[in-house]
Amino acid sequence: MSHIDTVATLLRASPLPALEARILLGHALGWRRTELITRADNPLEPTQVAAFRELETRRVAGEPIAQLIGLREFFGLEFDVTRDVLIPRPETELLVETAVQALEEHPARSRVLDLGTGTAAIAVSIAWSRPDARVWAVDRSAEALDVAKRNAVKLLEPKRPGGDLQFAQSDWYAALDASLTFEVIVSNPPYIASGDPHLSQGDLRFEPRGALTDEADGLSAIRAIVAGAPARLAPNGVLWMEHGYDQAEAVRAILVAQGFADVRSECDLAGIERISGGRWPG
Repeated sequence: MSHIDTVATLLRASPLPALEARILLGHALGWRRTELITRADNPLEPTQVAAFRELETRRVAGEPIAQLIGLREFFGLEFDVTRDVLIPRPETELLVETAVQALEEHPARSRVLDLGTGTAAIAVSIAWSRPDARVWAVDRSAEALDVAKRNAVKLLEPKRPGGDLQFAQSDWYAALDASLTFEVIVSNPPYIASGDPHLSQGDLRFEPRGALTDEADGLSAIRAIVAGAPARLAPNGVLWMEHGYDQAEAVRAILVAQGFADVRSECDLAGIERISGGRWPG
């Protein structure tokens, strides 16, 4: 009798961790998780098996799950992901939570700027949490902005009180209208130093290098953001940035040197100082 492939046989034979294999098989078949259980012994078509095998091979080679299925959950929302954008990571949710908290101290329809938006995970999550906030998102990559715009349309109410997200292709603040100021500026900039071995390991090998490293000491993008912020922040507006696990002290020093007040860092769930920021006295 010839061998018949089923969900059960494919999952048993897969070299991948069980959860990863189930995610990729569900994606290849277009089935929900419950269907993988209820239809586990149904014979599969050769084309279905081939689609799974291709994804399995690419994952074994190290390609990130988020890129293979084109999706990643962040802040309870499901974002489209491509090779043109950084994959949203759970620790970055701290930046969203801190920005939303800062908005509570500002009036309705406050203005928020997300620098280097990528998928727009930060900008969209803030806009989703605070429907009245007016949100701008910039990125220097046109391909990243295409993904960001798609996510905004997919995840936000079309008639939210704060209006549509405003997008601009820009090297940090450069392309923004000179008169625009913001109550909150946030950024998850490239902060990995150029020689860091992590750049050639794991998921990072498949992500856009320009979103990961400044090709310098890991702080040049942060210096540029801090230097440009005073001209862009409303009085008592705040700037918050994500940075590397060992960069908090250096980032605080950059903020203090620029004249920011109430400078501090916040820890992620692993107890690592993940973001730093301060208030512009104006």
